Amino acid sequence: MAARGRSSRRALAFAAGIVALVAAIAAIAIVVGLGREDATVAEETPSPTVSATPTRAPTPEPTPTPTGFPENTASYDPASLQVVEVFEVNGALPVDDDPYGETAGVSAQPIEAGAPVFADPEGEPVAYLPRAQHFEGTIVPVVEQQEHWVRVLLVGRQSVPSAGDSGQVTGWLRTSDVELTENPYRVEVSLSERTIDVATDEGTERVAEDFAFGAAATPTPLGRSFIMMTRTASLAYTRGHPLVYLSVQSPTLDGFDGQSVAVTAFHYHDVRSGAISNGCIRLDEAAISRLAELPAGTPVYIRD
Repeated sequence: MAARGRSSRRALAFAAGIVALVAAIAAIAIVVGLGREDATVAEETPSPTVSATPTRAPTPEPTPTPTGFPENTASYDPASLQVVEVFEVNGALPVDDDPYGETAGVSAQPIEAGAPVFADPEGEPVAYLPRAQHFEGTIVPVVEQQEHWVRVLLVGRQSVPSAGDSGQVTGWLRTSDVELTENPYRVEVSLSERTIDVATDEGTERVAEDFAFGAAATPTPLGRSFIMMTRTASLAYTRGHPLVYLSVQSPTLDGFDGQSVAVTAFHYHDVRSGAISNGCIRLDEAAISRLAELPAGTPVYIRD
């Protein structure tokens, strides 16, 4: 009996050991399995990757294309060029091709002794505009403005009427040769309405509501011109009032009163109504006094 009891206890102990061993193996398997599952989840959910934002290359901006005619820095001998002056006839100067076009509200005057004048900015100069001269006409209105050039109205003629077109002439000046000054004024003349206004961007001022102008054979020139100069001359009919001379001359007269010019002007006259003059515009005292206050270079538009 004692031997059988000892055998039973050994069998129970062995069985208990087997159970303990199996339990330990199972526990290890569970731990390892959880570890693998966690590892699998970690592998399937990748960590967020921080990537650098690519730096954009700057967009190249095109170099602005210069507008207008190219710059001209050449030097010219004034002595070789014909002077721009009221008595001069220069066939190389173009006649204004836009007689009612806008002006730029700017006047130009040569900076030093004078400036070369070009009919074509890409060609050679055809004349010379002094900074100052006896009959003035050196402060001129700009009708087109570019970076290197300005197109202006000028005094003088391309031709006398009997030989060609005596209309208002123009030319090009280099901006490096001139000083530019704002001029807000312009004069508007209507022959049919017989009105004269001094106009600015702010409004108009009526100067005259009747005046005399050119007869049929000696008409007042139409289109745009400018105030060449203002002077008081010893003429009986002006009675001591100033004359406001314009840049444009008669379309029918080669000369007038023994002179080789036929300049148009605003001036005082006792007889001052209707188409009766040789081309000048005759005004009363108040009107001529007001126009005489305007600066040289002021544009003047004369319309039918």
